[in-house]
Amino acid sequence: MFRVSSCGLRPVIRGRCLSTTPEKTTRERLRSLLRETAQPVAVVTSNLQHSPTHHGATLSSFTSIAMDPYPLISFSLRIPSRMATALKAADSRSKSHLVINVLSAAQESTAVRFSRPDLYPEPFSSIPYLLSEEGLPVLEGCLGALSCRLVKGSWPLDDLEFIEGRSRESVEREVMLEGNGATSELFLARVIRVETLPFIGDDHLRTLPLLYHRRGYATTSDILPGPNEPRL
Repeated sequence: MFRVSSCGLRPVIRGRCLSTTPEKTTRERLRSLLRETAQPVAVVTSNLQHSPTHHGATLSSFTSIAMDPYPLISFSLRIPSRMATALKAADSRSKSHLVINVLSAAQESTAVRFSRPDLYPEPFSSIPYLLSEEGLPVLEGCLGALSCRLVKGSWPLDDLEFIEGRSRESVEREVMLEGNGATSELFLARVIRVETLPFIGDDHLRTLPLLYHRRGYATTSDILPGPNEPRL
């Protein structure tokens, strides 16, 4: 049973409303919540503009957003970044612009190397990889790899005036009040091909996903149902 009050629908048995004045900002509360969820870890690889030099960056924002009518994925990159610059300058004639390498649980060190260019300026020198049909790096030992083509360019995530129809002045004021000056860009890409990867060794961890959880790397574990719980 629910009762309508000044704070909306609420269960009568509870007799109170949720607080609407959090001590922390929305950003801090969201960050705290997401730390309790497990995010898949991937490395995006591509080539620098007008150069055979490979480049890669660890992602914790990779996600699949559609299967039909086209398989689409998305991810965001903090800017400025060489990867964002390289992707925005990608050759429009190329069939594939990037590879999303979905890391396995055996690749924690790979995730670290591609996330810390200050400590590991040349990660490809110590990480084995193959080349796709378009000459882009496909990391060995991954759970899977997706060759992708960018959909248009990128979307600056501080451009809320376009999304919400507000003035630039109000957006900048909000960023100054809530943000730390950093910003990101959103990339949308169509999956062109799921790469066939050779299986190396019999390491069980290579069949499990690498996850980021509570500021550390983890993987999955099956939940064993109790004696009276239904089974799938």
